[in-house]
Amino acid sequence: MYYVTKRLEISAAHSLSLDYPSKCTSMHGHNWIVTVYCRAEELNKNGMVTDFTDIKRIVSERLDHQCLNDTLPFNPTAENIARWICDNVENCYRVDVQESEGNTASYER
Repeated sequence: MYYVTKRLEISAAHSLSLDYPSKCTSMHGHNWIVTVYCRAEELNKNGMVTDFTDIKRIVSERLDHQCLNDTLPFNPTAENIARWICDNVENCYRVDVQESEGNTASYER
């Protein structure tokens, strides 16, 4: 099995739709740390699991310096963002989304 990991930092704003009072329902921003994990039993024709540039394009071009409420079709919690990234990156099996020091959500397929 082959593995690659890509770590990116993006800046993005969001507000959460919650069924309880929280300051997170107000628009606010984070410098998110996103770690994408990919694996494959066989390398592609270019000798890669997944091209690091493709991971960066999918994550950064879609999410960096965006209002995530306008960009994503769901409540942009760290958990939902992790799953969206995992679903959109080839050979991805896990994503960690850190929205602040000590607060990380993970999704694993």
